[in-house]
Amino acid sequence: MLIDREHEILSVSRQAELLDISRSSIYYVPVVDEYDCYLMRLIDEQYTKAPFYGSRRMTAILRREGHEVNRKRIQRLMRLMGLEAIYPKPNLSKGNPEHKKYPYLLKGVKIDRSNQVWAIDITYIRLFKGWAYLVAIMDWYSRYVVSWEVSVGLEVDFCIGALEKAFLQGFPEIFNSDQGAQFTSLEFTSRLEQNNILISMDGKGRAIDNIFTERLWRSLKYEEVYIRDYQNVREAKQGIDSYFNFYNNERLHQALGYKTPAEVYFDGRNN
Repeated sequence: MLIDREHEILSVSRQAELLDISRSSIYYVPVVDEYDCYLMRLIDEQYTKAPFYGSRRMTAILRREGHEVNRKRIQRLMRLMGLEAIYPKPNLSKGNPEHKKYPYLLKGVKIDRSNQVWAIDITYIRLFKGWAYLVAIMDWYSRYVVSWEVSVGLEVDFCIGALEKAFLQGFPEIFNSDQGAQFTSLEFTSRLEQNNILISMDGKGRAIDNIFTERLWRSLKYEEVYIRDYQNVREAKQGIDSYFNFYNNERLHQALGYKTPAEVYFDGRNN
């Protein structure tokens, strides 16, 4: 146990701060149904390969693999994971009809420099027993991961945390997101507007609008998450941190002329 709730000097909050984990992670109770967890792992892998699979196809493929499951159970698990069959977006950030929606600003825009356009997205991260969520902000020109945060819930706080970390690097001209409640909330959009950042939001069902982040999720899951099997949130944070350091600073991208995202990002920022 990393946290000592009866420590005479350090509070639980201070211990969490020193360990670089959120306080909510301390009280995280994992899912107790181990078979449901196993099914969710299989669903996550299949969805990453074929995000157009809905509950009907997902049920069929699991039954072909020998799992006696019905569609109702798979629908429940996919809802819990925030997945729906709209290629290629996971429906992790549900919209709020009371929040202001912003127009899509990137149609026909030539992206030719760093910090011109940033995009944000959320994905599901499986744990040995349970799950977490990852939000990341990417610079579209360089594919550089500017910042990221992990949380056990989908509250807006961890998205704001990622945004504030990103602002330590700089400020984009345009910030693109989907129309999820986290990104349309006043707490989130006000931080963008206060810094004179134009807000762009994907049209509903426009999968292509955030394709670079979707590719990042696939790389992360196939190259890190699926081969590590994180036991808990702390391991997930450590593994994701290590992977993004590799992704930004060592992983060569064909589309970037076999340069790293960091090389392109910082070169593009200086031009």
